Amino acid sequence: MNDKYSTTEGKTSEKLSDEAMLSAQWKNIDWHKAEREVNRLQIRIVKATQQKDYNAVKRLQYLLTHSFYAKALAVKRVVTNDGRKTPGVDGVLWNTPAKKMKAVLSLTDKGYRARPLRRVYIEKKDKKKKRPLGIPTMYDRAMQALYALALEPVAETTADGKSFGFRKGRCAQDACEYLFNALSRKHISPKWVLEGDIKGCFDHISHDWLLANIPMDKNILKQFLKSGFIYQRELFPTEEGTPQGGIISPILANMTLDGIEKKLVERFHTNALGKVDSRFKNAHKVNFVRYADDFVVTAATPELALEAKELIREFLAERGLELSDEKTVVTNIDDGFDFLGWNFRKYNEKLIIKPSQKAVKAIVSNISDTILRRGKAWQQDVLIMKLNEQIRGWTNYHQSVCASDAFAHLDYVLYELLWRWAKRRHPKKNKWWISTRYWHRVGNRNWVFSTENKELIRVDSTAIVRHTKIKATANPFLDEAYFQKRKFDKGMHRLTGKFKMIWKNQNGLCYHCGMPMDVTEEREINYLPPKANARKEDASADAMESENERKQIAWLEERIAQRDAKIDTIYVELRQEQAAHLDEIHKRHGIELKLKEAEAKRCDVHRCDRRQPPSDY
Repeated sequence: MNDKYSTTEGKTSEKLSDEAMLSAQWKNIDWHKAEREVNRLQIRIVKATQQKDYNAVKRLQYLLTHSFYAKALAVKRVVTNDGRKTPGVDGVLWNTPAKKMKAVLSLTDKGYRARPLRRVYIEKKDKKKKRPLGIPTMYDRAMQALYALALEPVAETTADGKSFGFRKGRCAQDACEYLFNALSRKHISPKWVLEGDIKGCFDHISHDWLLANIPMDKNILKQFLKSGFIYQRELFPTEEGTPQGGIISPILANMTLDGIEKKLVERFHTNALGKVDSRFKNAHKVNFVRYADDFVVTAATPELALEAKELIREFLAERGLELSDEKTVVTNIDDGFDFLGWNFRKYNEKLIIKPSQKAVKAIVSNISDTILRRGKAWQQDVLIMKLNEQIRGWTNYHQSVCASDAFAHLDYVLYELLWRWAKRRHPKKNKWWISTRYWHRVGNRNWVFSTENKELIRVDSTAIVRHTKIKATANPFLDEAYFQKRKFDKGMHRLTGKFKMIWKNQNGLCYHCGMPMDVTEEREINYLPPKANARKEDASADAMESENERKQIAWLEERIAQRDAKIDTIYVELRQEQAAHLDEIHKRHGIELKLKEAEAKRCDVHRCDRRQPPSDY
């Protein structure tokens, strides 16, 4: 690459150049303390933002971005997320503790120059178009994660109350519940809905607007925005937009769109004095819900919905954005509309929310691809593991709506696909043989696709649990106890059996690291060996650990196994060398003995000749 794209990544401390020392430093970082110290500064940023003391915000952001613990957390986020094995244009990966620690020590804003993004394209859901992704280098990702820690408290404080996408402690189910409350009442709720979609939101945000309105270091922000991208070995500049794939991009996009709700309230809910008046609110029935760049506006009449559309269009134009005319339409609630993978529709004045046809077709397509294409040569337990991951993710997302029919349909599809999979593997076997090989009785259930260790999840056994909507004014940095309680209650409602008991015993925290767990994570129950001085009744306890912690433990176990295998190999080689060396010694010793014997015989003969008298004596 050109020198102008170089970073300060190589500038590490000479005192800490030793790989073993760096590795030990990374392993000895107190992550609990790091979280506490960073959170303490974030809380101060939130309070300064609430008081509109932007000088204090700037000062506190500087302290946070130059903090050792913030840099460590930024690097940890980069090396533990799903993209940790995906390099940028420089091909560098931080896959060892020493490299991670070097990265922590090298993060600085002095002379920082962002490298171009690596442009890749992924298929969209409709598979007609491809979505462009920009993959930064590991160093640039860490810098984005670092400055995201300082920007997120401001974004959470100034965000719209009905914005739920890419926000801490909020999810799509919260948006669903707010829409349910707005649309579910008989004869009172609004009848018309504006389905909104912003055309290429991430790709077209105005850089000038971002640089003028985003409260963070302008030089660093400019580096993030103007880095350019490389596609097919050619460098292209970036004149607009924030790249999809960047860690800080969702925060920038949310801050760009924040203010739509306020604009609608000022137009439809306020009186001449500028105060919110319930009379106007009840008459217009205008409600706004947004998830990332998708939004819904309810209205009493289609004319009000179109007026709201024009207001939003003006708002977006200032930021370099525009609405998609194809996807932005006004719909009657009796005809129904799709939002976030759900279909909202009223049947005889009763609102029913269920998985959309697109969502059902998508999961069926993914499962079919897993079973009949990718998994055609897999062992049964591997196939069960992969399918359980897909099923659990889909059911966790949809179990808060009317999804019983969709779950039953998915069970039927799974059986048909798995039967085709089994028949293809054994074309010469009869149905009885195939059924008894792959389907078994488990408890009171017949026809369970299972092995000795794993069994396929029955989809229609998933409990339908109503989601509790979040407080619109809740702040994840100030109301930490509230968010922790929500996460714990979510686990208590959704988990069953032994998982629920262990979740309650551990208070929703990981047994190993003590960090909060996500109920949607892959779960396993592990046996705990007895601790020193442990009570007898605690010796056989079970525990759950977080997905990240489990991955770390699995990685460590793999490294230990590799080390043990290497040690065994070295031990065998040493024993072989020792045996060969001993053989050589024995051979040499044998030769030496023979030489000594020959020498002794020669000497004896010589001595005997000397003792004999002369022949003429």
